[in-house]
Amino acid sequence: MGQDTPMSKKIDAALKDLKKALNKHAEAVGGPAVSLKKAQRASAKVAAAAAAYAAVVNAKSGMSSPFDDIVQPGLESSTLSSLAAERDNIKKNLTGPIDVSELSKDAS
Repeated sequence: MGQDTPMSKKIDAALKDLKKALNKHAEAVGGPAVSLKKAQRASAKVAAAAAAYAAVVNAKSGMSSPFDDIVQPGLESSTLSSLAAERDNIKKNLTGPIDVSELSKDAS
């Protein structure tokens, strides 16, 4: 925004939080050795800060999130849902350990 047009205090605060989260994320993943836990924590904080920023912008202006067009890396949500359902089904139907000696007798 221009110098003569003040930002909403809430948008300004959300923007500062987002910048801080992005800087922490860059520090966590930009070094020679990347800690998985620190990187995951920093990623979660960026996502939360981005969501908070988008919510404040929407509340103030009615505009949609500026992050809607960003493609999420990894698997699609439908694939993740399918895998989670399959995992839950396997967990539900698993009856316990399978005795290998019983199987070898049946095969003979």
